[in-house]
Amino acid sequence: MSLKSFKPYTKSTRGTILVDKTGLWKGKPYKPLTSVNNSSKGRNNAGRITSRNHGGGHKQKYRHIDFYRKKFNMKAEVERVEYDPNRSCYIMLVKFEDGQKFYYLAPQNIKTGDKIENGPNIEIKNGNCLPLQDIPVGINIHNVELQPGAGGKIARSAGTSVTISGIDGNYSLIKMASGEVRKIDSRSLATIGVLSNPDQKNIKIGKAGRSRWLGRRPHTRGVVKNPVDHPHGGGEGKSAGGRHPVSPTGQSAKGLKTRDNKRTDKFIVRRRKKRG
Repeated sequence: MSLKSFKPYTKSTRGTILVDKTGLWKGKPYKPLTSVNNSSKGRNNAGRITSRNHGGGHKQKYRHIDFYRKKFNMKAEVERVEYDPNRSCYIMLVKFEDGQKFYYLAPQNIKTGDKIENGPNIEIKNGNCLPLQDIPVGINIHNVELQPGAGGKIARSAGTSVTISGIDGNYSLIKMASGEVRKIDSRSLATIGVLSNPDQKNIKIGKAGRSRWLGRRPHTRGVVKNPVDHPHGGGEGKSAGGRHPVSPTGQSAKGLKTRDNKRTDKFIVRRRKKRG
């Protein structure tokens, strides 16, 4: 995949850069593995907005991805690689020898017709899924389970991967993209390879309308609001807020540590690198 730019016929096309999707499946998704995906518009089950500036967007079907990869000791063939509007990486439809089909996250350089497999003691090959204890140190992996059988939770977005940096008893030391090193049970499953669509980070939206297609609504800065609507609001003329940056609810927006999960602190060997 490569990036695609446009001739400046309009002001928006001048700045637009998209990912070229040549080679992806052009038809509809596999219907038995899809369901209705109703937009929450940023609201919780009480109908209150908990995530601001969400709503609208193009209608989407949800593709049911198998993050568990529990169908062991049977080979599957990659039928096609597809775009998924619900995530940044691509997905692949695989068909097992018994005829059963699943959607999996697609790693880079996977092609239609490739064979993949799940289970212990199988080949270290792009797209294969096996326990951490069977994967050599230094191999790029994705869709890593935090607990055996809990389904992949780590490294699921476009172009991401993590590596095994060592072994500590029954645990594997996993180095994250953030620099954090974490202990994970060596029986947990992980998939070999780096996830597809690494150019996702280079996309330039180009125009406001494309953001609306993605369900992103306009964002109004706090300093232009009234004091009743935002802690930064009010003041005479153009003011800078007069306080340290906070959210509309008063939560500090820069530098406040919000992690509150001491139960899993013992699994973190080294904290993530601080941003410069």
